[in-house]
Amino acid sequence: MELPRELPGFLVIFISALLFFLCSRSQAFVANLLCAFGILLIGFCSPGFSIMIVWLFIFSVGQHLLLPLSQSIGMELASDGKTGKRLGQFSALANVSAIIGSLSIFIGFKYLNLNFRVSYAVAFVAFLTVAILIFMMQKDQPYAAKTKFKLRKEYKLYYWLNILYGTRKQIFLTFAPWVLVTVFRQKTQVLAILLAIGGVIGIFFKPMLGKAIDKLGERFILTAEAVILVFVCIGYGFARVVFTETAAMFIAFTCYIIDQMLMSVSMARATYLKKIAVVPEDVAQTLTMGVTIDHIFSISVALLGGFVWIKWGYQYVFLLGAIIAVINFFSALRVKTR
Repeated sequence: MELPRELPGFLVIFISALLFFLCSRSQAFVANLLCAFGILLIGFCSPGFSIMIVWLFIFSVGQHLLLPLSQSIGMELASDGKTGKRLGQFSALANVSAIIGSLSIFIGFKYLNLNFRVSYAVAFVAFLTVAILIFMMQKDQPYAAKTKFKLRKEYKLYYWLNILYGTRKQIFLTFAPWVLVTVFRQKTQVLAILLAIGGVIGIFFKPMLGKAIDKLGERFILTAEAVILVFVCIGYGFARVVFTETAAMFIAFTCYIIDQMLMSVSMARATYLKKIAVVPEDVAQTLTMGVTIDHIFSISVALLGGFVWIKWGYQYVFLLGAIIAVINFFSALRVKTR
């Protein structure tokens, strides 16, 4: 399932180019429509696994198309010097919504006999509502087709930071929960609780992070993330070597929550790009290019990490993650903004 789910992330630059005649907010409208009907078809028109994969692909196209657009639109709605703060506010609100949604699923499935079809129908209505609200926003101007697929040498550090992010992201999304499930033998409920804890902390952490980006600058935030990530990877991989089983398990729990918070640092990469943009219209398309670049490497590292895990053990997957974090640290030191 990883290939059809992540492939749209690689294809997003091509899909965005096909929609060149639409402005960013109109593209976000289309993205939410794809999510809405993709999730509806998964719930109501999936007689078999193969058909479901087709609907999953459509849903994932909408999700990945929306990823860069949500950041670019968020920065468009920010006042000068406050882009980090605005992105932090949006991210915190998303956390609140995720917590409400998770609690609704938990209560509904446990006590109210909620089923998957009803859940997907509710998700369909939610995505459709977002699409309508975005459609009602004041439109900006679409960018000319010739600006698509342009790789600028001025953004080479941004592209490189996205490559490192793609590899680091997949280690968290794929292998961190796998450590908790297979190494520490934890059940799904435990991961749900950890995600909920991270969500609650994120409500307060993400606006603070946004303000810190505005005040301290992108270089400080990105280098700090890299340093913390080194210790997180070592905690995941080698806590059992140093500590008792119980202590190591709680260290892994802590690393999982910290790792969740660190994913928010993607805001710093977005604000960095806005500051170095040669022309304003480069921001949205370069964010989209960044998603494509990071997915090339995130899909690759999933395969490589799986091989390393089987061949030498899970510790070496996270040792690889720590090495990537060190490279990220020295790369982030090169970040300079006007």
